[in-house]
Amino acid sequence: MMNINNELRTKSRRDFFTSSASGLGGLALASLLQGDGVWGADQANPLAPNFGHFAPKAKRCVFVFLAGAPSHVDLYDPKPVLQQRHGQGLPKELTDKVRFAFIKKDSAILMGSNRKFRPHGECGMELCDLLPNIGSCADDIALVRSMHTDAFNHHPAQLMMTTGVPRFGRPSMGSWLTYGLGCETNDLPAYVVLSAGRGSSGGVSNWTSGFLPSTYEGVVFRGDGEPVLNLNSPQGYSRDMQKDSLGLINSLNRIRLEQQQDTEIASRINSYELAFRMQKAAPELIDVSSETQETLDLYGVGRKEPEKTSFRGGGANVYGQFSRNCLLARRLLERGVRFVTLMHASWDHHSNLSEEISYNAGMLDQPVAGLLKDLKRRGMLEDTLVICAGEFGRTPLGENRGGNKQNTGRDHHPYAYSLWMAGGGIKGGQVVGKTDDIGWAPVEDAVHVNDFHATTLKLFGFDHHRLVHEFKGLNVRLTDQGGKVVEKLIA
Repeated sequence: MMNINNELRTKSRRDFFTSSASGLGGLALASLLQGDGVWGADQANPLAPNFGHFAPKAKRCVFVFLAGAPSHVDLYDPKPVLQQRHGQGLPKELTDKVRFAFIKKDSAILMGSNRKFRPHGECGMELCDLLPNIGSCADDIALVRSMHTDAFNHHPAQLMMTTGVPRFGRPSMGSWLTYGLGCETNDLPAYVVLSAGRGSSGGVSNWTSGFLPSTYEGVVFRGDGEPVLNLNSPQGYSRDMQKDSLGLINSLNRIRLEQQQDTEIASRINSYELAFRMQKAAPELIDVSSETQETLDLYGVGRKEPEKTSFRGGGANVYGQFSRNCLLARRLLERGVRFVTLMHASWDHHSNLSEEISYNAGMLDQPVAGLLKDLKRRGMLEDTLVICAGEFGRTPLGENRGGNKQNTGRDHHPYAYSLWMAGGGIKGGQVVGKTDDIGWAPVEDAVHVNDFHATTLKLFGFDHHRLVHEFKGLNVRLTDQGGKVVEKLIA
């Protein structure tokens, strides 16, 4: 059982920290002056590279999180019967015990999709006409059409998707993986978040470390300007001056660490030193001038923004931001970052679905396909897991908030949705699971969100029952609510 708390309990934290090399207390300023702040011994580094329970298929992850929840029946799950039944109602017994966020049950009617679907790749995977570039990668993709979750409102469902439970205070999947595996870089965080659009309703709770030490929390990067706010030193404050002050602060923090034996103090020490090193590494990361024009074009960096951007997921330069974020994700991964979240919001299309999902899909399609193709040609896709998902699906029923007769959007739908995965040990070129004729619920190979978590952990070399952390006397894990590995997804 992987439980770092138990391992540390075999000897006190004070013994642990003072036994490494010449002891953390003696590393302070010397570690900063040698190697620009790299920790003096692996045992003192909470992000030192580690191993799972068995050989992993994936070593790093990009999670493209489409916050707000895209419509599965308009993007991934073609439903000709739904189109045929457009305008019809549903039997009362089907909706009687179902909770909706906004739909009024008595007047709700089915709404077919106006999207056209066509097969892609040798596998013949059907995707809508808004995703031609992602479709060109179909043979590397495993599309799951039978996802379901427990929460029907955005924030709880986003927490469910990212932390395994619909409640605050739990570590995100990225935090669990960095907790278990550490990181392969000393100059950048193990877990980085890049955002475009207006921001998700869940915010930082989607990449929180919860009750794990804050070392494992996602660090938000900006694609332009100063990569991390307040990272740069004030004008006139030299690097030597910074080394001296940081060495003193770390000495005081280590004294306090020995007194309190609090892992958050160790996280604070690590954060100070990491920030010092990032002052050199982060500006180089976001400088993409070394990339070829062909690579920039592949991701759509510099592509023209749509004329109209006043959508839920729109705004000034959102297409440019997302394209650049996808390229930065590859640059982060090849520099040793373990987990990257690419966040975009919002896909919450209660109205104006056709126009707004077209805008969002246009933002998504080229850069994400570019990322897959770039990783593959660099030999990185084989051990890089790419995930693209929202928090739930959308109703086959049209949105009729306020008694509107003209339905132009869809309500929240936790009972069925789609996501896809590629690379990192995934068996591509297949569709897993099936929903009924209108996309209401799975009828074959249902996959709960916790099954998705268990499968992801296995790809990274973990038995999801054994990756645990002691919290308030309990061994807590990502899949506390259950979960089984979906073996069909694994190559």
